[in-house]
Amino acid sequence: MNLPHLVAYFSMEIALDPAMPIYSGGLGVLAGDTLRSAADLGVPLVGVTLLHRKGYFYQRLDASGRQIEEAVAWVPEDSLAEVPARATLTIEGRAVQIRAWRYDLRGVSGFTVPVYLLDTDLPGNTDWDRRITDLLYGGDAHYRLCQEAILGMGGVRMLRALGHTDVSLFHMNEGHSSLLTLALLDERAQQAGRTTATHADVDAVRRQCVFTTHTPVRAGHDQFPLDLVNRVLQRPDVTAMKDVFCCDGVLNMTYLALNLSHYVNGVAKRHAEVSRQMFAPYVIDAITNGVHATTWVSPAFRALFDRYISGWQDNNLRLRYALNIPKADVRLAHAEAKRQLIEYVNRETNAGMDVHQLTLGFARRATAYKRADLLLADPDRLLHITSAVGPLQIVYAGKAHPRDTEGKAVIERIFRTKAALKGRLHIVYLENYDLHLARLLTAGADLWINTPQPPLEASGTSGMKAALNGVPSLSVLDGWWLEGHTEGITGWSIGEREADSAPSVDRSAADVTSLYDKLERCVAPMFYREPDRFADVMLHAIALNGSFFNSHRMLQEYVSKAYAVQLERT
Repeated sequence: MNLPHLVAYFSMEIALDPAMPIYSGGLGVLAGDTLRSAADLGVPLVGVTLLHRKGYFYQRLDASGRQIEEAVAWVPEDSLAEVPARATLTIEGRAVQIRAWRYDLRGVSGFTVPVYLLDTDLPGNTDWDRRITDLLYGGDAHYRLCQEAILGMGGVRMLRALGHTDVSLFHMNEGHSSLLTLALLDERAQQAGRTTATHADVDAVRRQCVFTTHTPVRAGHDQFPLDLVNRVLQRPDVTAMKDVFCCDGVLNMTYLALNLSHYVNGVAKRHAEVSRQMFAPYVIDAITNGVHATTWVSPAFRALFDRYISGWQDNNLRLRYALNIPKADVRLAHAEAKRQLIEYVNRETNAGMDVHQLTLGFARRATAYKRADLLLADPDRLLHITSAVGPLQIVYAGKAHPRDTEGKAVIERIFRTKAALKGRLHIVYLENYDLHLARLLTAGADLWINTPQPPLEASGTSGMKAALNGVPSLSVLDGWWLEGHTEGITGWSIGEREADSAPSVDRSAADVTSLYDKLERCVAPMFYREPDRFADVMLHAIALNGSFFNSHRMLQEYVSKAYAVQLERT
């Protein structure tokens, strides 16, 4: 797959390697998977992000479940190569020097996608400026605006300094990088011999930009007051073109990206519906997320696919032939992945978990709308299921943002229930959820649980990773599961589809009842009494969901819908 010019893919976080803690969760993992697929498929992308010397944070949990955040110590030189180019950006009247570190993603055919990580920790900068790129999602609005200016405007300038003059299309993965449009406006004005941009430049820049929105909650979109913007950027043209840059009197990074992109998409069909209501009258398409199959398939399943499905890594669609894999073999592959997970859990927590028990996995960002403790809402019902059908054990993981008090409270509630059920039901909450742990969990669980409050799950990708490993989902009908769910075939639903695109009255009680009913009447009986039927669901999870919800298919949609058409016009 070839495009005539490079596409620059900007994201505040990109998960590249477990040794580089520069990602917080789904957004960064998606970005990394996108770029890995570009390397495999030969799509000429170049990635741009920030270095985050202090990472996101290292999570520790005390005996009561209280989250303790620690700065992450890592050495960029161990994983990255510094490039000699330098770029400069004026912030609050100061010239801030920017350098870049390079990480290469090499695809199955040898094609390389470079990723540049921007860094302001240079001796010529002030002490405060040297820290701008240190923390992912840290600091106050002032810090965040400076950081997003480095990512967006500084990123464009760095690409030019590196000689990437052939980059003609810019993909903004969420609104954090949307100030790159200001740098592109500067380029257009300079080419025309002007010092400031005009609305004619806006039209030209719009043809250069693509925007993917991920957040179905208005409060989740970055906004900055104009007095702060004027102090940091010192750009009167931002105020002069308020209709482009601002919404309700503030610099709104999402509206800036919407106004300056020729193509905008949500990350699932349902999310696109919600986004069109939030951002009427903008035209918002849907490209449902996917995950990088080769990265997320466990070693045991990789060997299984290599044996039965030739060429699956190049063409993930071939995973639909998983239905031809003998059920005994898929059970053996899963048993190996589960053994590795249970060994890790027992080694780290001394929980005494059993590889023969039905193991439920729940791992994602700990925040209130994800409702991680919904599974534990009625401990007596859980114990009844255990005695009536067969034992259950639950593995949790996930970080709460340092300022998310509600998310932290969810973790503490899980710990209280865990203590109350000690000796009767095994529950663990693993610390410091990262790429390595995500691979173990999504492959080793028997059933993947997801309980978001609709319609707040933009897409979700953990269930896609599980499906690639033959792990079916028991999930609320939101995000990608609305597209991937076939009852009793690829997994099971919790409750019914929410008819309204806005958050409705609290449906937790109904969801709890549905969740327990499905566990007691469908999942656990099949797991313990009909292993062949359960293996059939596992195979359909791979063949129907794994073959479609992957980043190869996702990137091919971006190429056909967002990249190729525009690049042909340039």
